[in-house]
Amino acid sequence: MSGPQVLEAGFASKSDCLVRYAASEDAVSMAVQSSVQTLFGEAIRRSALEMLDSYGVATGRLDIEDDGALDLVIRARIEAVLRKAGFALQTGERRAAVRRPPTSRDRTRHTRLYVPGDQPHFALNAELFGADMLVFDLEDSVAGERKFEARILVRRLLENEFLFEKSEVAVRINVLRDECGKEDIDEIVAARPHVILLPKCESCSDVKILNRLLSLQEKERGIEGGSIYIAPIIETAKGALAATAIARASDRNVALCFGYEDFSRDIRARPAPETSAVQKKNTQTDALLAREMIVLAARSAGIQPLDSVFSDIEDTGGLTESCYQARALGFEGKAVIHPAQIEHVRRAFSPSREEVERAKAIVAAYEESLKEGGGAVAFDGQMIDVPLVDKAKRVIEESGRGA
Repeated sequence: MSGPQVLEAGFASKSDCLVRYAASEDAVSMAVQSSVQTLFGEAIRRSALEMLDSYGVATGRLDIEDDGALDLVIRARIEAVLRKAGFALQTGERRAAVRRPPTSRDRTRHTRLYVPGDQPHFALNAELFGADMLVFDLEDSVAGERKFEARILVRRLLENEFLFEKSEVAVRINVLRDECGKEDIDEIVAARPHVILLPKCESCSDVKILNRLLSLQEKERGIEGGSIYIAPIIETAKGALAATAIARASDRNVALCFGYEDFSRDIRARPAPETSAVQKKNTQTDALLAREMIVLAARSAGIQPLDSVFSDIEDTGGLTESCYQARALGFEGKAVIHPAQIEHVRRAFSPSREEVERAKAIVAAYEESLKEGGGAVAFDGQMIDVPLVDKAKRVIEESGRGA
């Protein structure tokens, strides 16, 4: 005869805990093992008892194997196993929406760092690296059987108003063509992320569905309507061909992102041999047209085009070259998968001191010409007219634009 089913959440690893719950008819019991048992063992026990009481758990056994997890992580893992077991919150009202400071539509997004949504030891320190946007990922970096507990952990992380005060906070949900993506929205909207990244977006309908779901959640939770933005991700041939409609599908859209790896697989591109010049220069020739379409679609809609990741975290030269290629195409930023990539991306996309000084000189020369009744003016061997002045002004604006 088999024993009771044991439900698990979390990992027995640094800054995390492994929580198990086994249902039984016996009165509830608990065992706590912690690497910080002497200092915090009793506090962990009290926190667990509060969770059991909140979910009305009177029977079964709860085991906690902790390796220095914060209280919010421990509670997230306990909540996950209890909800898996069919328990629902019994005491206390549903927590009100977080009062997170708002972001802005045109803030700098040169770097967006992807953080696995099921691994707290990455998430808790993510803001220290200075990315413009932190993307807590519930999609590709989380295994299917871990998605339920991952969205609970991300929600609890974002509910802590003392974390992530500088970077823009975003969540990449799962695709909305299955229930997983909709469950992500139901779980995390109250934690009020600044932006929702919509993966594998293939039509304006995908954006409109997300827009409707967000509006319903905002109304239910007392959040200002339209305050949570959307950044669709183009990752398929179908999505690339619909890029213009996608970019214009909602007033919530602030960026149009590209996902190279999935796109390349979708169009069945075959990489060039490693000995070829094409491969060595990381030109991504299979995606050139799609990237140009994404830039055109985003710019025509007045939102930011953001490029894909560069997957080789050790090739900083290749990363820098990839950034310069993206910038030349019109992209405004790039995704990173490792903190060490952030500074290289920022340096490539931010105007250099020389560029800023030249831009200021161009604007000054043109304005002086206008004062004297002129128009276009020669500067450093080049005729300066309105389009070049506008471009120079954008460089100056970007150099002074922060979060």
